[in-house]
Amino acid sequence: MAGKVALVAGASRGIGAAIAETLAQHGATVAVAARSEQAGRVPGTIHEVADRIRTTGGRAMAVPCDVTREESVHAAVSTVVAEFGGIDILVANAGVLWLGPVETTPLKRWQLCLDVNLTGVFLVTREVIPQIRARGGGSLIAVTTTGVEMTDRGANAYWVSKAAVERLYLGLAADLRPDNIAVNCLSPSRVVLTEGWKASGGGDIPAEMVEPPETMGRAAALLAAQDATGITGTIQRSESLLATR
Repeated sequence: MAGKVALVAGASRGIGAAIAETLAQHGATVAVAARSEQAGRVPGTIHEVADRIRTTGGRAMAVPCDVTREESVHAAVSTVVAEFGGIDILVANAGVLWLGPVETTPLKRWQLCLDVNLTGVFLVTREVIPQIRARGGGSLIAVTTTGVEMTDRGANAYWVSKAAVERLYLGLAADLRPDNIAVNCLSPSRVVLTEGWKASGGGDIPAEMVEPPETMGRAAALLAAQDATGITGTIQRSESLLATR
């Protein structure tokens, strides 16, 4: 991925940080984007991730970005383009978790999931598409969840928002094929015990159901290398994707 520029939204910790670091290891220049500029209740900041990339010889910059605010997304993308000359890859990973039953879900929690997990993906994707088109093609990746398939386990705001993202990206794949832009969704095959998962009280998970975040990093790197002549218009699960390569 030498010469490629990647914007990873939601990259201050967990899956996003692992993806940002893996893309850098493959030679991409990485914009590490999120709201977390200072350490808070949940560990991890964009500056820490960018510093780790630079320490290991990669090229990265920390970019403050609130994906729910149109002006913040525009400013973040403009900053990346001004610094690195363009964008070839987007990983839309910013997300919040709410797994409570629908009947006990406060409206503000429902709205937050939709604002961050769905509208946030829409905003960063809409802003980045012209930049990738100007480069002659590239890759859009949205991070989703296997929970969208688990209808036997009921409904919650998180799964609903991620299911909507998958529909958004499947449609975009058809729209953007003429522009040589690959559009795919990627989720863990198993549970990734991120800082956010632990902070939300996700509970204990048996070891055999746990996937390291680095697996998502490797799977994202594979999709990031695509354009419309390769893998596009798909919903991928990390371990399944890697097993085919």
